[in-house]
Order: sequence, then C-alpha cells, then structure tokens
Amino acid sequence: MKLLLQKEADVNALGGLYGTALQAASKKGHEAIVELLLEKETDVNAQGGHYGTALQAASAHGHETVVKLLLEKEADVNALGQHYGTALQATSGIGHETVVKLLLQKGADVNALGGHYGTALQAASAEGHETAVKLLLEKEADVNALGGHYGPALQAASAYGHETVVKLLLEKEADVNALGGYYGTALHAASEKGHETVVKLLLEKETDVNAQGGHYGTALQAASAKGYKGVVELLLEKEVEVNAQRGYYGTALLAGQQKVMRQL
Repeated sequence: MKLLLQKEADVNALGGLYGTALQAASKKGHEAIVELLLEKETDVNAQGGHYGTALQAASAHGHETVVKLLLEKEADVNALGQHYGTALQATSGIGHETVVKLLLQKGADVNALGGHYGTALQAASAEGHETAVKLLLEKEADVNALGGHYGPALQAASAYGHETVVKLLLEKEADVNALGGYYGTALHAASEKGHETVVKLLLEKETDVNAQGGHYGTALQAASAKGYKGVVELLLEKEVEVNAQRGYYGTALLAGQQKVMRQL
C-alpha cells in the first residue's frame, strides 16, 4: 500500500466489487490501511461497489474501530447504497449492537428506507436480532413501515419464526394485517414456513385469517401448498374460508393436491 501510494496511486479510483480501496479495506476491517487511505484525503463518502460506501461495508461486518475512523472523518451516516440501503440497516442485519449504537449516536435515521430489507428494523427482525430490535424501537423506529422484500418488520420476523421478536413488535402495536412484501401478510409468511407458534401468536391478535395477498393468496393456501398440517388445523379452527380463490394455485385444495403430486 505504501509503495503504491508513494507512486501516486489514485486513492479514489472507482471499480471492481468494492468500488474503492477504502471500501475494500473497510469491508475487511483493515484499520491500518483505512488510516493510510484517510491520510491521503480519500473521499470517505465515495459511492460504488457492492456496499455503496465504506461506512456501509464496515458496518455490515461489525468493524467497530473502522466505523469510528470513518465517522471521525465525517462519513455520511445516512448515505444510501446498494444491497443494504444504509449503514444502520447493514449492521442491524447482523445484530451488531455496538455499531448500531454508534450510528444512532451520530444521527442515523432509524426509519430510512432502502435496500433489500427496507428499514433497519426490518433487517434486525428478519434475522432475529432481539437486542438490535429493542434499540431501534427505543429510538422510535416505525414498527409498521413498508418496504423491501418482506414488507413490514412483523412479516420479516414471522417468515423466519422469530417468536421473541414477533412478541416485541406486537407489544409495540405492529399491524398484524398490514399488506406488503413477498408473503402478503405476517400470517401468510408464518403459515408458508410452518411456524405454528408464530401463527398462534398472530391469531391471538385478531389477524384476518382470510386476508388475501402475496404469492399464495391466503394463509390457508400457503400452509396447504407446503403440507403443514398443524398450521392448516389452526387456521381451520378460526373458520377460514376454505374455498377462497386467489394466488398461484387458486384454492387451498388445489395447493394441497400439488403437494401430494410432487411427493408421488
């Protein structure tokens, strides 16, 4: 690095997977190289590469010291990037509590929208990081914000069966019937994945058992398509409409038949 810099290598050259040298060093947590680059007046907020910015790269991998170095050089804490949206979303997705706190202290927008997950709360919820979820909720994260692959945070947590996170979100009045994302509703998500305990939690909160949306149309069709008998029984106890027509298979019966045919 020193030899290249002595030969006036362009510290801000753009290209490759990481976009810039600073982003590459930040992603790997190489503190000494980050310091070298910053001494050479590297653009700390240069955009490019998989992560978008160096701060997002460091945050996505929980490199606390590098995050601090970048923030001291006035890295834009709310810069929007590629896969992760913001640095806060990136570190919330891995549940790195210290970096979450660092970014929030520096004015990170807890409700910024962007990236695969939509918001930091959705990222932390999808990955089941309880402490990160609590930290974000304490900072008034919008529990019903829509965006990203999963729609609201409750749908994200339900899709992966994170019971404790589901409870935390419900305590903060998450809308159990919010529509959005790939699955449609939280009940659809939990039903498709066969998470019986989460299904029970949602049904206790007066979830609309016949809500329509998402790939499968209804929760009953989602559970039937995957052959989750326990979930189907739970839904039938709630007087679900068994002949509702919508979604990929049309009805729950047709979805169940397809499951049987695939097993033959």
